[in-house]
Amino acid sequence: MAEDSKVRYSDADLAEFRTLIEEKIDKAKKHLELLKSSYMNDGNNGTDDTSPTFKAFEEGSETMSKEANTQLAIRQEKFIRDLKNALLRIENKTYGICRVTGKLINKERLKLVPHATLSIEAKNMQK
Repeated sequence: MAEDSKVRYSDADLAEFRTLIEEKIDKAKKHLELLKSSYMNDGNNGTDDTSPTFKAFEEGSETMSKEANTQLAIRQEKFIRDLKNALLRIENKTYGICRVTGKLINKERLKLVPHATLSIEAKNMQK
């Protein structure tokens, strides 16, 4: 193992990131519940007594919003999974280490994207 692979964030930093990630998971779960309840409750907006044209239009937009909400919910579930994986990396003290370069990911980047596994340097190499 190379010497620089021992470089990692301190336990204090990891604790700070854990708090940040746990807050994000809570918010993400609440957002997911809202999305799920909004597409479960679609369909009872009472357009029965309006013209058939309007009803068809309503159903079309309802289907679109249901699909959009489903897509958002899927993305939200993936986001929550990514955040939970970040918590696991905190547990085994590999959090914040770029999986390509092995260097520490910039702290500011992790604050914005706490589930990041790539440094900007590695991300730019992918382009």
